[in-house]
Amino acid sequence: MSTTNAFVQWTENERFLGQASSRHAIVIDSSDDKTANGPMELVLIALCACTATDVVSILQKKREPVTSLEVRASGERADSVPRIYTKIHLTYRIGGKVAPKSMEDAVHLSKDKYCSVSQMLNKAAEITYEIEYVD
Repeated sequence: MSTTNAFVQWTENERFLGQASSRHAIVIDSSDDKTANGPMELVLIALCACTATDVVSILQKKREPVTSLEVRASGERADSVPRIYTKIHLTYRIGGKVAPKSMEDAVHLSKDKYCSVSQMLNKAAEITYEIEYVD
């Protein structure tokens, strides 16, 4: 079992400096001013990055000619506290002459098996997706 550590340090108002085991720092802003990403935005960014990593890795192992990948997330949150995500929709924009079946398989493997962020969020939110081909 591996352990990851993280911490935040309050800087001012609702701004914090966060750092994890990798020792890379980020600014987090929970205020309405949005001078940085908020915590819930970071959850969606983490989901996008996690599944994108899986999909690219799977397609490369299949020797599919992927030239680009963009993953966008749109999340709906509960009206009452805690305002968790209840629905998340992912849009995969894939470039290259990637076979549609290979792309579908890669997304399914990421969603159902490999993406840790997706597995955690799937316990609270319905996650749907679509695939767009840009080439």
